[in-house]
Amino acid sequence: MAKLDANSTLKRLQNRYRLVVMNEDTYEEVVKFKLSRLSVYIFLSTVFVVLVGLIIALLVFTPLKYYLPGTGYGNAKQMREYKELTMRTDSIEKDLRFKQKYYEDLHKVLTGNLPVMDTNKLDLPKVENIKE
Repeated sequence: MAKLDANSTLKRLQNRYRLVVMNEDTYEEVVKFKLSRLSVYIFLSTVFVVLVGLIIALLVFTPLKYYLPGTGYGNAKQMREYKELTMRTDSIEKDLRFKQKYYEDLHKVLTGNLPVMDTNKLDLPKVENIKE
């Protein structure tokens, strides 16, 4: 393999080329550019760096970072909100069960479907008369 000389590589990068955009029907030159490989490389590198910078800025300075998994943002906040919502849901379910039980008991009382309770079998503590 032949070694590339640094001077020949630099000369190759600095060679000038002409890019011409022509109208196909009239063969009229619409736009022409004088380019080198180095200028094209610098232009594409600059565009790449600017796009990466814009994407990073978009993610850092907007709420989009909360939607990216593994970024560390939003996990604690989401977990806290999840726990709060779980506690609220549990308390609402508990209240609903209590109200359903209350309405069932109220319905039993109003319809007269109460179980007969024999008070003789209850072991109630004896209450002493307190004199005031």
